[in-house]
Amino acid sequence: MRFKDIIGQTETISTLRYMVEADRLPHALLLLGPPGIGKRTLALALSQYLLCTQRRDGDSCGECPSCVKTSKLIHPDVHFSFPVVGAGMISDKFMVQWRQALQENPYQDSNQWLQLIGAENKQGNINKDECQNIIRKLSLKTFEAPVKTLILWLPEYLGNEGNRLLKLIEEPPPATHFILIAENAELILNTILSRCQLVKIPMLNDQDIVDGLLHRELCPEDKTWGIAHLSDGNFNEAITLAANKVSNDAALLLDWLRKCYKGYGPEMVKWSENFATLGRENQKHFLQYALHFMREFLIMMVTGSTNARLQAEELSSAQNLAKVLNVDQVEQIVRLFNNCYQYVERNANPKILFLDASIQLHKTMKRWDV
Repeated sequence: MRFKDIIGQTETISTLRYMVEADRLPHALLLLGPPGIGKRTLALALSQYLLCTQRRDGDSCGECPSCVKTSKLIHPDVHFSFPVVGAGMISDKFMVQWRQALQENPYQDSNQWLQLIGAENKQGNINKDECQNIIRKLSLKTFEAPVKTLILWLPEYLGNEGNRLLKLIEEPPPATHFILIAENAELILNTILSRCQLVKIPMLNDQDIVDGLLHRELCPEDKTWGIAHLSDGNFNEAITLAANKVSNDAALLLDWLRKCYKGYGPEMVKWSENFATLGRENQKHFLQYALHFMREFLIMMVTGSTNARLQAEELSSAQNLAKVLNVDQVEQIVRLFNNCYQYVERNANPKILFLDASIQLHKTMKRWDV
């Protein structure tokens, strides 16, 4: 991955390039921003640039042995750490899947990755065994390059295990750089945040999405702007829309809202039981989508605009919902979805949780006291 291959992010690339050229790259760098905007591509390109032996024109050459190995994700001095599932499992055991995933789509989100490695009903994490493996790997001397890097994707999954890495992050071995890639700073230990230099990555704009779609020949030119509008700066979502894939989350949410509005008990029970079988990572992904839908719906209600970032069926459903919901009700529903997300993370019983949420949704939509 070279800087020139990255979609948008021109200012961030200039910042990272300057850090390397001025010998001011911190030993711990945190790239923070929403999903689908290219944080991993930036981290990969930065590592390749850092290790390249023949840099030119402000980019890695892409031809030297170091660049070839880095681009194939097999350089012995570029290490990776990411969420996995299973007791005692570490990232090294999933490197085949990791390389395949990044080669196919470096913009994929955490749910896609965890489903690829068979998460099912398990939640991903970065456990103590992985932390010990990181400490072991980084204590070794470099194999080929003058420096080594560790790209740690989603430190939010570290939890309290991140305390094991504090000393290493604060006082790393010589010529060692941590590159952390995060989406939610609130879920990262403050002790880790305080040891990293933060670089906030901005959203991609519609033109960036259009250019990316055209460059990768993912869809006809006449569809690019519509996809860019709907994807809301998320290139991973743009890839999904370009492939004409219907969002299962969208259909599931609209079905749930209809059943809750009717308030027929057996249907809500059946929906909750079926939803409980999806697995916790899928449930969390669904709730993230539901919050996105309600945000766009609220913007539509307040502004009166029909230019929401929703697909045709979603927009039609939102317009129908506007006939029965007011702003206060939407705020209650958003609060409910946020609470559900937190309870899923804490391993709440999904059947009980979502049946209770269904009942609360019905009361809210019917303007009963909740």
